[in-house]
Amino acid sequence: MRSDAVFKGTQQAPHRSLFNALGLTEEEMNRPLIGIVSSYNEIVPGHMNIDKLVEAVKLGVAMAGGTPRVFPAIAVCDGIAMGHTGMKYSLVTRDLIADSTECMALAHQFDGLVMIPNCDKNVPGLLMAAARVNIPTIFVSGGPMLAGKVAGCKTSLSSMFEAVGAYAAGKITEEQLKEYEAKTCPTCGSCSGMYTANSMNCLTEALGMGLRGNGTIPAVYSERIKLAKHAGMQIMELVKKDIKPRDIMTEKAFMNALTVDMALGCSTNSMLHLPAIAREAGVELNVDIANEISARTPNLCHLAPAGHTYIEELNEAGGVYAVMNELNKKNLLNTDVLTVTGKTMAENIEGCENMNTDVIRPIDNPYSTTGGIAVLKGNLAPDSCVVKRSAVVPEMMVHEGPARVFDCEEDAIAAIKGGKIVAGDVVVIRYEGPKGGPGMREMLNPTSAIAGMGLGSSVALITDGRFSGASRGASIGHVCPEAAVGGPIALVEEGDLIKINIPENKLELAVSDEELAARKAKWQPREPKVTTGYLARYAKMVSDSCKGAVLEK
Repeated sequence: MRSDAVFKGTQQAPHRSLFNALGLTEEEMNRPLIGIVSSYNEIVPGHMNIDKLVEAVKLGVAMAGGTPRVFPAIAVCDGIAMGHTGMKYSLVTRDLIADSTECMALAHQFDGLVMIPNCDKNVPGLLMAAARVNIPTIFVSGGPMLAGKVAGCKTSLSSMFEAVGAYAAGKITEEQLKEYEAKTCPTCGSCSGMYTANSMNCLTEALGMGLRGNGTIPAVYSERIKLAKHAGMQIMELVKKDIKPRDIMTEKAFMNALTVDMALGCSTNSMLHLPAIAREAGVELNVDIANEISARTPNLCHLAPAGHTYIEELNEAGGVYAVMNELNKKNLLNTDVLTVTGKTMAENIEGCENMNTDVIRPIDNPYSTTGGIAVLKGNLAPDSCVVKRSAVVPEMMVHEGPARVFDCEEDAIAAIKGGKIVAGDVVVIRYEGPKGGPGMREMLNPTSAIAGMGLGSSVALITDGRFSGASRGASIGHVCPEAAVGGPIALVEEGDLIKINIPENKLELAVSDEELAARKAKWQPREPKVTTGYLARYAKMVSDSCKGAVLEK
C-alpha cells in the first residue's frame, strides 16, 4: 500500500506519532488511507451542501474498511465573479486546484482519493489532478440546483442575466426583475441548466470517473447522499484492484466524452477542459476532432439555455446513462472501456432506458443530426474558435454583418445597454483571451444583454475570451490566436464585414490578405493589464485556448 510509507516500520514511528495526534487508532493505521478532497465553502451555492456529502463519503469509506481523511480544494462561483475583475480569477483556479491537490495527495501518501467538486473549474481541475497523480480515484459531485419558477415558467441563472437586459430595454419592470432575483436560484447546487458545471459533471460519467447519476441527481435529493456513500464504498474496491485514473481515462474514454458532449449540447468550455484533462492523462486531444465527432453524433438534448428543460428533468428521463444507451443504438460509443464501477461502459448502460423522449430525443428523431458544438476556422480564427451550435437560432446559423469592435468586455456592455448595437451587427470583444485578459473571462453579461434586449436572433458576438455555459445565441468564443499575441482578431476594424457560416464551420473577415498584412505590420503588442501576482505569472505561462489554455510544461 502507498500509505505504508507513513504507517509501517520503525522509521515511520515519527509519522505515526503525528497520526496519534490526529486521534487515529492503531486499527485505522492498518487500513488503506483515503483522501477526500472537499470543495465545500460558504460562498459558492453549488458547494454549500458538500459538507453533508463529505460525511456520507467518510461513512462509506469506513463501512468498507478504509480510513478517510478530508482536505480542501478551492472553488470560485462564476456567477458571482461575472462581469467584473473577479472573472479573471475563474479559469486560472483550474491549475491551482490541480497543483494543490497533487501536493496534498502525494505529500501524505494516500492509497485512494474521493473527489467532491461541483462547479465550473474545480471539476476539471480535480480531473486533471486525478490523471496526474494516478492513484485510485472516484468522483461524486455536489449535484445540480433545482430550476426556479417565475410566472409559472421554469427558470435558471441565464434567465436572471437576461432579465437584466430585458429591464434595461424597458421590457420588464423593476418589480418583475426583483421577482426573478428572488426565485431564479431556489436551492443549493450547480446552476440548473446545461452550463459548464453540469456539463463537466455529466461528462465525468461519460469518462467513466463517476457513478451513475453523478451529473444529474439534484443537490437537495437524499439520493445524492446515497450516491456519496456508494462512492466511499467503491473507492475501496478500486484500491483493492488498483484501478487507476489512467486505466479509465484512455483515448477511447475521451472520444466517448466528446460524443456525449455533442449529444447533450454541453458548454463550449468543455472544449477547454477536455484537452487539458487529456493532456494530464497522456492523451493528445486536438479540438479539430470535435467536428469529426459532431458530424456523426446527433444532438439529443436541448437543456437550458438551448431549450426549456433542466438537469432535474434529464435525471428523471434516465440521466447520462440513458443518453449513452441511445447513442449506443448506433454504435457511437466505445463500450469496452473500464469505469470506476469496475465494469465496462457496456455493462453500466445496459437496460438504462430513455424515460422521456421530450427530454432525451430518440436516436432516430434528434434535434439535429449533428452535435451541439462546432469548431470554426477561417482567416479570423486560423487555429480555431468554438460555438454552441445547439443554442443558436436557425436564422443566425449563417450571418454577415459589420464588426462593432471593443477592446474589453465593459466597453461592449456599455454599448449594448446604451442602444448602440443594432440588428445585423457582429460584436467583437478582444484582448480577453488567456494571456490578454489575462484569465479568459466569460462573456455572459454581454450575451445576456443582447438576448434580453431582443437581439438574440439578429446579433452575433465573437471573442478571444470565452462564454458561460449559460450563454446562448451566435456566441463564438476561444478565437485563436488571441489578440494579445497578434492574432487576426486584433486587426479587425470598425465596420469590417464578418461572415459566419456555422454549418460549414467557417468564420471569415471580408478583408484582403494584403490589407491584413498591412494592418499586422502596424500592430503593436499591448502593455500587460496585470503585472503582479498570480495572474501575471499565469499570463506568461498559459497556452493558447485551442490547446486547452493549460500552463506550458
